[in-house]
Amino acid sequence: MIKIIGGGLAGSEAAWQLASRGLSVTLYEMRPVRSTKVHQTDRLGELVCSNSFRGSKLENAVGLLKEEMRQLGSLIIRIANETRVPAGGALAVDRQRFAEGVTKALECHPLVTIRREEIRDIPIRTSTSPVIIATGPLSSDAFSSSISKLVGQKQLYFYDAISPIVLADSIDFKKVFRASRWNHQTSLDLSGIDACHTQNKDGDYLNCPMNEEQYRELCHELVNSELVERHDFDQTQFFEGCLPIEVMAHRGLDTLRFGPMKPVGLLDPTTGKRPHAVVQLRQDNIAADHYSLVGCQTQLKWGEQRRVFCLIPGLEQAEFVRYGMIHRNTYINAPTILSETWQVRHQPALFFAGQISGVEGYVESAASGLMAGLNAFAIVKGREISVLPRTTAMGALAYYVSNANPINYQPTNIAFGLLPPLDCPPRNKLARKQQIANRALRDLAEWKLLSGCIDEKISSVVS
Repeated sequence: MIKIIGGGLAGSEAAWQLASRGLSVTLYEMRPVRSTKVHQTDRLGELVCSNSFRGSKLENAVGLLKEEMRQLGSLIIRIANETRVPAGGALAVDRQRFAEGVTKALECHPLVTIRREEIRDIPIRTSTSPVIIATGPLSSDAFSSSISKLVGQKQLYFYDAISPIVLADSIDFKKVFRASRWNHQTSLDLSGIDACHTQNKDGDYLNCPMNEEQYRELCHELVNSELVERHDFDQTQFFEGCLPIEVMAHRGLDTLRFGPMKPVGLLDPTTGKRPHAVVQLRQDNIAADHYSLVGCQTQLKWGEQRRVFCLIPGLEQAEFVRYGMIHRNTYINAPTILSETWQVRHQPALFFAGQISGVEGYVESAASGLMAGLNAFAIVKGREISVLPRTTAMGALAYYVSNANPINYQPTNIAFGLLPPLDCPPRNKLARKQQIANRALRDLAEWKLLSGCIDEKISSVVS
């Protein structure tokens, strides 16, 4: 029996990979017996931050990662595609239906046993009963202590923040316009869904345009508002890919308009011109009655959030379904602990996967769970573990986690910069990315053939 600790994206994906190949799995999830500060349900695979899995095109590194996972029979990618909502060139999901889909798939699998209890110590593991730790960035204090004893060092941490969500009916549609940046939008068949704002040929995002005066006022209030817990901005270790909006505002007046509030690729139909800055709202569920403020993750007090975000044109009377918040994310110093197979060095029957291992992002977390599952399967079957080629996105991510500089190790998203360069790269940037993606998929296909990682038991599931 294989034990997986944690029912997030990585743990759920690992459980699916193992059970689909005929092995019995016990998946431990402490919710609802013990909840966290950010989870709202007891469902497996609950998304607590954004509802976006980011870019879908192969010229985008995370798009390549998703395609590699799809070709390996990923449960997370399949459910994400089944529950997607319009989001331009990105893959975004209805978070409730997504978590329900993941939970149902695992609950219905005859080889998966889900146990709702808190694991306080790392279980005994053997070659016939390996353990995968996928407790995510919000591991309980007791289990975090057990991990600290294992790795022989203090837990590292950084702070992560969540964006607010508002009711669609509270948005002033006279002041916002619908458009996708550069007219990129999602092509979805959403027939049968009763949603007045879901399907619109003009684009997938609601855009709140700001002139220079409005933008300056917003920035001024962001840097002068009260935080839930005051931290020193120079010492608090935030993940650079998910900075609180007020931290970005502190870095300079133009930081936001060259970041999440950039107006490029958008024209305000009222003026026919590009706005000074834009706050984008992304559909958060299939019913299209919830919208999240893109890039507005924050640690402001709830009352301050209402006051400040209601300065944004179109959100003056916004009703908040969920306020933004900040929470601590914990992760191990993976380069000192893990191999490229996601195994603990010198303890081959113990794996780490997901954000606890030091990857950042939904897709990256699920990808690490997928590979941990495949490698745990190989151990139980007595097969040699095969490392994915570094020329693939999944292989490059594993290489980074196990080989990055441990002195200043920080979680990372997948990026083309993690993959080896082409021998003869074309000058055109897009063509270069396309060739890298083509090479990755070609090498993945060869690896699958040589490693035999897709066997008869999973063939029907993958198709």
